[in-house]
Amino acid sequence: MKGIIYILLGACSYGVLSTFVKLAYHDGFIVNDVVGIQMLLGALLLWGFLLVSRLGKKNSAAPKYAAASHKQIILLIGLGSTTGLTGMFYYLALQYISASLAIVLLFQFTWMGVLAEAIINRRLPGAGKLLSLIPLLIGTLSATNLFATGLGGIHWLGFLYGLLAAVSYTIFILLSGRVAVQVNPVLKTALMVSGGCMICMIVLPPAFLSDARLFVELALRYGLALAVLGPFLSTLMFSKGAPLTGSGMASILGAAELPTAVLMSAVVLHEQVGMPHYLGMLLILLGIVFPEIWKRISIRRHTLSSKSHNQ
Repeated sequence: MKGIIYILLGACSYGVLSTFVKLAYHDGFIVNDVVGIQMLLGALLLWGFLLVSRLGKKNSAAPKYAAASHKQIILLIGLGSTTGLTGMFYYLALQYISASLAIVLLFQFTWMGVLAEAIINRRLPGAGKLLSLIPLLIGTLSATNLFATGLGGIHWLGFLYGLLAAVSYTIFILLSGRVAVQVNPVLKTALMVSGGCMICMIVLPPAFLSDARLFVELALRYGLALAVLGPFLSTLMFSKGAPLTGSGMASILGAAELPTAVLMSAVVLHEQVGMPHYLGMLLILLGIVFPEIWKRISIRRHTLSSKSHNQ
C-alpha cells in the first residue's frame, strides 16, 4: 500500500506542473527562465537531501548501495540531458497549445517505447503490447480532436515540441533502467537532474543568471513549487515506490499524471476540455493498463493449465 501511495503522489505532483508553467507564462515569465529555475532548484534540493540523508544515516543501518564509478557518473549526467530536453520541449509546447493537449502528446511515449523496444530487441512485442496500441492511437486521435479539426486546428510548433518531448522521454525510460542500477537512487536522480540542468542552461540560457532580482522573484512565485513537484518530489516518490509495486504496476499508477494534468487545466486554467478529450484520455489509460492485465491473465492461465496437467 505504501508503494501505491508513493507512485500516485509522484504522478499527481508531476501532473500539476503544466498548470504552474501556464500561470508563469501568463505572468510574463519566459520558457528559458521557467525551465531553468525548475532544473536548477531541483538539482540543489536533491543534492541537499542527499547530503542530509547521508549525515543522518552515518551511524544507522542504511541500505548499502554500490559506489558510482567515474564512467557511471558521466553516463548518468549524459542520460540526464534527456530529462532536460523533455522539460524544455514540453514547456516550449505549452507556449503554443493547451496544457490538456500537451500532456496527451507527451504520453505518446507509451507507443514510442513499444516501437523502440521492438527495434532494439529485433523482435515483435507480445500480444498484450500490440493490442494496447489500438486504444492508445485511437485515444490520441480523440484527445487531440484530430477527427474534427485535423492538424490544421493545432499549432504546428506546439504539436512538434510535444512529440519531441515524448521522444526524449522515451529515450530516458529505455536507458534509465539500464544505467547504474546498483547506485543510490537519490544520487542517481541528483546526477541526472544536474545533467538536465546543464543542457537547459546551454540550449535555453535563462536571464536570471545575470539578474538576481528576477531569480528571487521567479524562485518564490513559481520556481520552488516547480522544483519540488517536478525533479524533487516526483522522482523521489517514483524511486521509492517502483521497487515496492513492481515496474508493471508503477507504469499503471504513474498514468495518474494524465488525468491530473487534464483536470487541473480545466479547473484552474479554465481550458475547454470536451467529451472527445475525456474519451481519448480514458482510451489512453486503457492502453497503458492493458498489457499488465494481459500479462496477469496469461500467468493465471498458465498456472491453471499447469495444475490441471499435474492432476
